[in-house]
Amino acid sequence: MGAKKPSNEIKITRLYDASIQAVWNAWTDPKQVAQWWGPRGFTLTTHSKDLRSGGNWIYTMHGPDGVDYPNKTHYLEVEKYSKLVYDHGGNDEKAPLFRVTVLFSESKGKTKMDMSMSLPTPEAAEETRKFIKKAGGDSTWDRLAEYLEKESSGKEKFVIDRIFDAPLEVMFEMWTNPKHFSKWLPPTGFDMQFIKADIRPGGSSFYYMSGREDFTMYGRADYLKIEKPNRIVYTQQFCDKNEKISRHPMSPMWPETMLTTVALTEEGANRTRVTVTWEPHGATTREEFETFIKSKGGMTQGWTGSFDKLEVYLSES
Repeated sequence: MGAKKPSNEIKITRLYDASIQAVWNAWTDPKQVAQWWGPRGFTLTTHSKDLRSGGNWIYTMHGPDGVDYPNKTHYLEVEKYSKLVYDHGGNDEKAPLFRVTVLFSESKGKTKMDMSMSLPTPEAAEETRKFIKKAGGDSTWDRLAEYLEKESSGKEKFVIDRIFDAPLEVMFEMWTNPKHFSKWLPPTGFDMQFIKADIRPGGSSFYYMSGREDFTMYGRADYLKIEKPNRIVYTQQFCDKNEKISRHPMSPMWPETMLTTVALTEEGANRTRVTVTWEPHGATTREEFETFIKSKGGMTQGWTGSFDKLEVYLSES
């Protein structure tokens, strides 16, 4: 089989646990879109929005470093609850960067979002992919998932989503076999070793991560649900070398217990979507909860680093 031909399109598919109406409104209502649009740390000011074919959305994105990014989105097609086509990334001084098509469809009670960004050349698409990754642009769609969750349940959660070129069964093994798990999960610069690992419903694990300057931190996980090959649910806690529960060694106000839900979804013969949801679990003080909310940018960086390592590990396995 020949090499895959480079594409001038960037495609993104996400599945949201919300109705099409809720997802559409989150996209099109200026008050709602301001709650999630853009990478983590960005805020949004809408100056005007004319949601119709031929209309424009004029807004400014405010970066966490104080830099403003004027934007003018020009709508080409607007089909309520179904389709948006628009030119993106331009303003009064520069032409649009690419054309976006977004399709919304119902899938087993949830909403599937299929997005494609069309650029002039495959080279331009590749450069845009690199820019989006560097800017953390994919966190935009994680922020949408978090916003929809909060609107429906009132819960504040952290979500991160990534597609890997690996079969579903292989990805499940990456998450449940300590031999694999320990190779990619730890933060960059750390090694992970399991002292015990009983990865099954009702089982638990005890491990440590060691890094620079002889720094070592211990942790434990209790497995609540494992539904092969699609779902893994477990709690995590920091502890000392005797497995006594302790606090985060670098953030004492971090919640004592975190609940992790890993959803694995087949996206093709050899592709798997991984969606990680993280949230405080059990008794949590207001200060701990606020620490969790303020730390979402760091969580994105941490999980992105682990997922980057997982991609390399899969390619070398």
